Amino acid sequence: MDERKLCAVEFTGFGEHAIDFYDGLVADNSKAYWDDHKHVYQRDVRAPMETLLAALEPEFGKGKVFRPYRDVRFSKDKTPYKDHCGGVVELGRGGGAHYVQVGTEGLFVAGGSFAMASDQLARYRESVADDVRGRALEKLLARLAEAGWELRGDKLKRAPRGLDPEHPRIELLKHKRLYAAKVWPPDDVLHEPGCLDRVREGWRQVSPFVDWCADHIGLTEVGFRR
Repeated sequence: MDERKLCAVEFTGFGEHAIDFYDGLVADNSKAYWDDHKHVYQRDVRAPMETLLAALEPEFGKGKVFRPYRDVRFSKDKTPYKDHCGGVVELGRGGGAHYVQVGTEGLFVAGGSFAMASDQLARYRESVADDVRGRALEKLLARLAEAGWELRGDKLKRAPRGLDPEHPRIELLKHKRLYAAKVWPPDDVLHEPGCLDRVREGWRQVSPFVDWCADHIGLTEVGFRR
């Protein structure tokens, strides 16, 4: 969709059949289902997500909508389509991002570092281990927890090599990616203008954490490997 047209379109919520579309896709993740219902995806999911990101752009920066197709090259799960639609505003992969998603679980809003290359992970652990930077992160995450956010992200079962297993922030040091998330199950607001308010307020709450990631993890100079 043309960016000038997006700016002129007011976000009114995700379409009436957005959740039904993904419920059906979960039950039948096939090209036949996709082709038969692609118009629903475009009308009730994709277009509203683009309009939502355009409405948030003045405050958070330009966003992008992720492709609906799964990368199945290295996955045992060969289902071709994602069971959700995600949008992101990010510094660069792993370097701090605001994220929003709509799917069967409803509205998912998150922020943080969703993937870390080796150099980013090294900077993350160095920052968490540091008393000043690490304690600042603890305070940010504690405030988010008080506001109903859930801390997520893959983590090691044991302390990373070379780090003290008794370190006061060892649980944070075990993380290989780290983000805070909040979920609103499907309700009427998802299909109303108030959905924009939920995302905007959520992103404002998580922004200090996203900024911490941008400042202390930053962009990768190595790149991502599988």
